Amino acid sequence: MPEGPSIVILREQVAPFAGRKVLRVAGNSKVELQRMRGQRVLEFRSWGKHFLIEFPDFSMRVHFLLFGSYRINERKEAAPRMSLAFQRGELNFYACSLKYVEGDLDQSYVWSGDVMSDQWDPRAARRKLKARPAMLVCDALLDQTIFAGVGNIIKNEVLFRIHVHPQSTIGALPTRKLGELIKQAREYSFDFYKWKKAFVLKKHYLVHTKKLCPRCAIPLQFRASLGQSQRRSFFCDHCQRLYE
Repeated sequence: MPEGPSIVILREQVAPFAGRKVLRVAGNSKVELQRMRGQRVLEFRSWGKHFLIEFPDFSMRVHFLLFGSYRINERKEAAPRMSLAFQRGELNFYACSLKYVEGDLDQSYVWSGDVMSDQWDPRAARRKLKARPAMLVCDALLDQTIFAGVGNIIKNEVLFRIHVHPQSTIGALPTRKLGELIKQAREYSFDFYKWKKAFVLKKHYLVHTKKLCPRCAIPLQFRASLGQSQRRSFFCDHCQRLYE
């Protein structure tokens, strides 16, 4: 599943299409795609894992789910879920979820909840976390109402960075550790963005999909489904402290 930084990269890649009129629309989605034909794209935006194509009176929300992908000015052999053709170029989206968002996007999205946004509000994140003391930190990082854009890779790497076991509870974290969690959720997301743009993201994984702890040189723990989110977790029992 593409995480928030990957959606920001997509937004940047398609920026030249902003201001252009959609001439042709195709795709195998059950959503009425022809509504976009003849419409001019005002802007491409993103919120967390949502890619947003903004038109004058509505927007199209694209969520890439687990296996979604896109192509710019080229096509895959598979049929696209949605294809938008312009006078020069086209955008093709595959295996994704599509949904119209009516009206002003500012009325539908809280931009301060997006870890990649200039409007990100760490104080709001802290308030939301403190209201859920029993929540596991592995679930908290994946909660899109708190950390929009954070995905499983970021979750695993952030918890390793701050030496916190994924089964720790939010309420048991010392104030300093809670602050580190919030800070690193954003900082690692921007590192992810930088490394992915340079095509070196996987080279910087410290624990995600790894076998040995780079700090302790002992085998990492692996759980195929941890917490309510039921996502893969990689962590070190020795240097990542369990707060409970």
